Amino acid sequence: MTIARYPSFVIDCPDPKVLAEFYAGLLGWEVVGEPANGADWLDIRPADGSNCISFQQVADYRAPDWPGQEHPQQMHLDVIVPDLDEAEQAVLGLGALKTEHQPGESFRVFLDLAGHPFCLCRAQDSERVPASG
Repeated sequence: MTIARYPSFVIDCPDPKVLAEFYAGLLGWEVVGEPANGADWLDIRPADGSNCISFQQVADYRAPDWPGQEHPQQMHLDVIVPDLDEAEQAVLGLGALKTEHQPGESFRVFLDLAGHPFCLCRAQDSERVPASG
């Protein structure tokens, strides 16, 4: 029996608009709505509306310290890409930073604009990611 549907991730950050635009660019999704009157929350969704990632403003936000644990990452996103080199250039163009510590060869670790780690992961087969991206 399904208890719930359409899970969403909520990511704490200092500026929801900036981070929502970053992830919308990374995933090809759309920012839903505009923060108004000091709103502290924004969502992004794909065209079919099936998923959602939300961004919540947090006062005194402290970025994770990856790979250190003084401020643990608590959560991160893994996204599947058809080509690591091309995807790397694209996320760097969006403002991501590549971390110095890269613990594997089938994925690469980056920091988003608020310092959250996220990984670009190589697709294991052509069915996981369409060739058109």
